[in-house]
Amino acid sequence: MNGAGGSPPTGSPSAARRSARDVKPLPLEGVRVVEFAHMIMGPACGLILADLGAEVIKVEPPEGDNTRRLAAAGAGFFPIFNRNKKSLAVDLKRAAGRELVLKLVDTADALTENFRPGALAKLGLGYEALSSRNPRLVYCSMKGFLAGPYEQRAALDEVVQMMGGLAYMTGLPERPLRVGSSVNDIMGGMFGAIGILAALRERDRTGRGKRVTSSLFENTALLVAQHMAQYAITGEAPPPMSVKRPAWGIYDIFETGDGGPLFVGVVTDTQWEVFCRAFGESELAADARLGTNAARVRERAWLIPRLGETFRRYARDELAKKLEGIGLPFAPIAKPWELFDDPQLNAAGGMLDTRVAPGLSVRVPALPLELDGERLPKRSDPPAIGEGAREVLSSLGFSPGDIERLRADAIIALP
Repeated sequence: MNGAGGSPPTGSPSAARRSARDVKPLPLEGVRVVEFAHMIMGPACGLILADLGAEVIKVEPPEGDNTRRLAAAGAGFFPIFNRNKKSLAVDLKRAAGRELVLKLVDTADALTENFRPGALAKLGLGYEALSSRNPRLVYCSMKGFLAGPYEQRAALDEVVQMMGGLAYMTGLPERPLRVGSSVNDIMGGMFGAIGILAALRERDRTGRGKRVTSSLFENTALLVAQHMAQYAITGEAPPPMSVKRPAWGIYDIFETGDGGPLFVGVVTDTQWEVFCRAFGESELAADARLGTNAARVRERAWLIPRLGETFRRYARDELAKKLEGIGLPFAPIAKPWELFDDPQLNAAGGMLDTRVAPGLSVRVPALPLELDGERLPKRSDPPAIGEGAREVLSSLGFSPGDIERLRADAIIALP
């Protein structure tokens, strides 16, 4: 999938860095992506491509992407979704800035954007204009809605969770509640990356790029599709997940002997047999009312309190060890910040030290992927404003003097 950017030549800065890393080449090395993105959805798409080895160049204003300055619940957005990228901070309101970016896009394999509909087109950076200049370009827009009556609406993750039924399924009855993460933004970025990879693969055959669009609302519909199908098949409206109507007989949070809660799932008839044997519950194993999962679902009103008595005989860690030993699903009830010390996440490159500010680093999760048993590395921290711009502009033929003149004229910002 090498495009106009090509593979880095031997002796180039990127080739030198790869040699210094002393790791296998990453799958997307040689792919150049120009990113016009902020907040989560667009940067999440770029993160996936960057972690897989693409050169992702984040185009942002000279003062930097506003996401850099978010606080409180937004404080983690920039450091989480912008590692392994370069920053080109350029003034697109000026003709020289736009010309510079057009020259960059001419060398790109893909472009990503998640601004309001039509925003880039007003700057001469819409799909039609850029694809005529670079027919091999894959142009990915990440929006609130795909084509249809809603496509011009503004959208946020919470907006589509409310209108798509996800908040209803998450909250209490008559009290919709957004999911505790930006799930649609992140998944919308994932589908953008999937679409880009498919379009690049097709370009290998056709020589031409195409337009890719992913969205928040249609992503939400996919997330609740199982509930839509349930209603169509059964004719019964599914209640929110807070109303305990699981498909499994045992699928609950139980208190343990030392007060530590533990989720336990027994979801097959074989697991039920294993559970009864390991916990000495011969009476339950012989009870004809509990012979199948469907039967256990019907008997939950008395069965769950009965199992609660069994689990309270064990301390939480003791119960967890026993359940792990017999291969049954279980989970402690963790808070996000407790994951910093999770042994699974900290094994084999699962957490990446990431610079947030000068003198301040945090550990963040790597992408949940292994390639040939190896996790994807952090090659660079989230860039400072303009960090990497000199290398990018040099690849476009700008001399050091040219770059300094652009900086002096406030066309670009450099760190």
